[in-house]
Amino acid sequence: MPKIAVLPGDGIGREIIPEALKVLQAALEDCPVKFEFDRYLIGGAAIDEVGKALPAETLDACKKADAVLLGAIGGPKWDTLPAKERPELGALLPIRKELGLYANIRPVKMIPSLISASTLREEVVKNVDMVVIRELTGGIYFGEKGRNENPKAAYDVLLYHEDEIRRIIELGFETARGRRKKLCSVDKANVLESSRFWREIAEEVAKEYPDVELMHMYVDNAAMQLVRYPEQFDVIVTENMFGDILTDLASMLGGSIGMLASASLSGKKGLYEPAHGSAPDIAGQNKANPLATILSAAMMLRYTFDLNEEADRIEQAVAKVLDQGCRTADLAKPGDKVLGTKEMGDAVVAAL
Repeated sequence: MPKIAVLPGDGIGREIIPEALKVLQAALEDCPVKFEFDRYLIGGAAIDEVGKALPAETLDACKKADAVLLGAIGGPKWDTLPAKERPELGALLPIRKELGLYANIRPVKMIPSLISASTLREEVVKNVDMVVIRELTGGIYFGEKGRNENPKAAYDVLLYHEDEIRRIIELGFETARGRRKKLCSVDKANVLESSRFWREIAEEVAKEYPDVELMHMYVDNAAMQLVRYPEQFDVIVTENMFGDILTDLASMLGGSIGMLASASLSGKKGLYEPAHGSAPDIAGQNKANPLATILSAAMMLRYTFDLNEEADRIEQAVAKVLDQGCRTADLAKPGDKVLGTKEMGDAVVAAL
């Protein structure tokens, strides 16, 4: 029986995860494969209960599970803790490292009924259909960091090994090969030595994929092009910090970050989570958008369990609900039917 480690986390994570599970159970009702869902503590909730953002029990369960479904972690309540003890550095980065989740995949596709929710003009966003692949376990987030006292200074080291770059570039090419065969590698090679190294390896790997068009783009230009002419992109591959920034920017092309699903992979092993944060300002108010979490659950069925039909059904159900004019507050325009978190989950189940 496949095991799913369920980590609701903090803030709205505790509200959106139940909706994703509700949809999963409805989609899998006729599936011959039966799943086991077990919940564990992570993030601020774990700090409050056991004094540590990533308890050993949670990490052990995630290592044994076939997949991990995560809500959201963090919040201002824990910002006064030492940096390494906070939910983000104390849980999110370690779990990625311990599970070897080196690739973050975020598809961004405009659902026609959400065009009006975008802050950009219709002609700019109507044909958006891309995948952003972010290297997840290297770079400046994992490099040495610290402070000096005399004189006062702070530092973060950006370090990439060849194999870390090569495997994420190869994944970019493989993904592009299955789509429109266009790969954009984003770096800052005009300034950073690590980016020049990245670009050299990308060119080497490109020789193995003659059917895929490779182009390079500086990260500042990529940010501009995502807003100016986003439909030019098919697959984007980039390093950790650049990907962190660009994926949030790209999320608005689809109407809201509340729609952006995410998969962090190491082979078949995957951690699936919405791209947004814990949104403590709306937690507990039944206002959060659960659709990114529901779509992340669909990605889990597709990438880890090869249940493509069930994943398709969930994605189609989400599109159907949106076509019916149902919206959560983050997507709503005058005249839309505004639903709460729970009611949106119910609507997707009904559409299934």
